[in-house]
Amino acid sequence: MTSVESKANLLVELFVEELPPKALKKLGESFATVLADSLKAQGLAGADAAVTSFASPRRLAVHVAAVAGKAADQAVQQKLMPASVGLDASGNATPALLKKLASLGAGPEAVAGLKRAPDGKAEALFYDSVKAGATLAEGLQKALEETLAKLPIPKVMTYQLEQGEGANFQPGWTSVNFVRPAHGLVALHGSAVVPVSVLGLKSGNSTQGHRFEAKVSPVVLRDADSYAAQLRDEGAVIASFAERRAEIVRQLQAAAAKAGSDLKPIDDDALLDEVTALVERPNVLTGRFEQAFLEVPQECLILTMKANQKYFPLLDAHDKLTNQFLIVSNISPEDASLVIGGNERVVRPRLADAKFFFDQDRKKTLESRVAGLAKVVYHGKLGTQGERAERVRAIAHEIVKQWSLGTVPITVDDQDHFAALDSKAQEAARLAKTDLLTDMVGEFPELQGIMGGYYARHEHLRDGVAIAIEDHYKPRFAGDSLPRNHTGTVVALADKLETLIGLFGIGQLPTGDKDPFALRRHALGVIRILVEKHLPLALPALIEAALPAFGELIQDPTEPLLAFFSDRLAVSLREQGYSAQEVDAVLALKPAHLGDVTRRLEAVRAFAALPEAEALAAANKRVGNILKKAEGATEARVDTALLKEPAEAALYDSLQSVAPQAQQSFEAGDYTGSLKALAALKTPVDAFFADVMVNADDAALKANRLGLLATLHGAMNRVADLSRLAA
Repeated sequence: MTSVESKANLLVELFVEELPPKALKKLGESFATVLADSLKAQGLAGADAAVTSFASPRRLAVHVAAVAGKAADQAVQQKLMPASVGLDASGNATPALLKKLASLGAGPEAVAGLKRAPDGKAEALFYDSVKAGATLAEGLQKALEETLAKLPIPKVMTYQLEQGEGANFQPGWTSVNFVRPAHGLVALHGSAVVPVSVLGLKSGNSTQGHRFEAKVSPVVLRDADSYAAQLRDEGAVIASFAERRAEIVRQLQAAAAKAGSDLKPIDDDALLDEVTALVERPNVLTGRFEQAFLEVPQECLILTMKANQKYFPLLDAHDKLTNQFLIVSNISPEDASLVIGGNERVVRPRLADAKFFFDQDRKKTLESRVAGLAKVVYHGKLGTQGERAERVRAIAHEIVKQWSLGTVPITVDDQDHFAALDSKAQEAARLAKTDLLTDMVGEFPELQGIMGGYYARHEHLRDGVAIAIEDHYKPRFAGDSLPRNHTGTVVALADKLETLIGLFGIGQLPTGDKDPFALRRHALGVIRILVEKHLPLALPALIEAALPAFGELIQDPTEPLLAFFSDRLAVSLREQGYSAQEVDAVLALKPAHLGDVTRRLEAVRAFAALPEAEALAAANKRVGNILKKAEGATEARVDTALLKEPAEAALYDSLQSVAPQAQQSFEAGDYTGSLKALAALKTPVDAFFADVMVNADDAALKANRLGLLATLHGAMNRVADLSRLAA
């Protein structure tokens, strides 16, 4: 293991006490990636070397293919000093040069081999040497230290070492910091142990298997390549996180099919990752609970089983909860009845608690809880949840008002509809936060809104109000559904706008990765509702109308808030597949109605596909630059008597035909048609720039030509700023 040619596969494992399950996946990925990258950077592994990650509840490991026993030596050229400083007039070495060479381990004999080469305006002296490649022991030691330093550890533990090296080591007194106490280190290059040490551990070739079901203890590894197989066969451990996860999925599906032909385990990737991090060799079992518990809302039962017990509830073909659930056990006894029975006994009190909370909560109406919101602090600068609810109610009223104004023509039926919508939205807004005072939400905050909807239905509140209370948090996350009815849509918008305006108004803006109030998610929720529901609501007007609800509590946040919305919208649109140029072109006009944005983008995309698009975009950019440089404001007005050149007269005539057609399509919402109409302008625009001098000596001619260009610019940039499409 001393030459570059002696390549073999490398296996490194750190054996520890049970790792935090929610962090295991990232810990395993980081351990493998950082260690392998360090070996590659040191020339001990090729850039394309295959890397395999392993992570189980008690181990982090990595297998790297074709690792060298020693990195290749490297030629190094080092600049010493200017030649005029290192050599005297006779060309002999100066004391400064000899001192520099000595610091590099070279003597006077090296002077003859120095190279002279230009370095800026002068010549410099360069020293060529060979840097010995790192041995695997040296390189792996460095890689391990880098890897442990960069692990994404959620919380560090401090513990004392029982064994170690050095004169200062004291058993039980020397401490180290790590995610969990470490008890073993494996480092195998082929079948040879690589001598390294970390966390007070020396490397070896043995590890531990399953706590209860390993066939041998310890598991002595034959070589790096036998790691996974030996752990599986002798240690009863599936070391690979991905393989263990896939095995759990397979067993879950098999157990669900056995429990009932139409049953399926709940789909929850986060739960699956967490359970994968809790077991070393999974064994899926089926448990049951009493049918009577199904009277409780299934969200409550599902949450308590997932959050508290890590079970997978079984759903029927209609996504309704059944009284069966799947347990992912870490042991595989011949008789599993004791394991199943124990889990059934454990889950029963959890479900009984949920039923008790549900029954108790329904003894009080939501209305009776409204006064209690005045005792719940929302934010030190923004008051209580009661005051917040009143602001949401006021903002909801303004939203309905603007919605009605945006509906043209409005009929008597429309007026009745909006009056009813206003009444229901205000009722839902006033009651939406009352479930925060219920026992169920106190135990499971994730159920806020959902439980309010159940309790509202229990009280037989007006049609749509219960749904609005349940939906007013939607969308809760990326990909979540939107509110299902108009009342819910209004209250959801009001709730999110209240949060954004209030927190921006007191200076609580997100910074970098920090967004403690989830304002990015709230902004994206507003955007999705306005865009996907095609609402006739202008965002700037909504913000302006909502401000009075806050009185003197806040400073006007309109400008930074609109910029924030624009930024979030741009990110969202790019994620949907629109190009940065397309998004920039549309958002440059700061469209007030976000419901129009996707249609504008599709129109821009269709325009960009036209053969005339590139030339028109370039011309539009040129026009914009000319108008920016013009002194004073340029009015879009043309005096036909001053159209002296045939090319400018031709452009004017084309605009007289094209502009009304484009405007008509624009006003009808046919943005694609509006932009396509502009294609007819290519020839006269090209001719104008070829034959007409805009900055004429005659001031009247110059002003008229600028007015013609301003008219052209206005006609071309109603849907989007087409200059942003220019290369």
